[in-house]
Amino acid sequence: MPGEREIPAVLVVSRKPGERILIGDKIVITVVKVAGGAVRLGVNAPAELPVMREELALEIRAAEEAAAGVDGADHRDR
Repeated sequence: MPGEREIPAVLVVSRKPGERILIGDKIVITVVKVAGGAVRLGVNAPAELPVMREELALEIRAAEEAAAGVDGADHRDR
């Protein structure tokens, strides 16, 4: 329908504060608070599994790619 945003093919669920979503046997997402259009989530996952905000992961990836590009350029000029 016109004006509606397209939702990607993902699981979309409604949860209230205190309710949880389980991912496999080892990851639990808990809705901590909903207020003012924001949702606060708690993530319980194994220590060896990196859990971070998407924008932080993108920044890290960009920095790693930039560093690799600089190193690659230095080696090519020699």
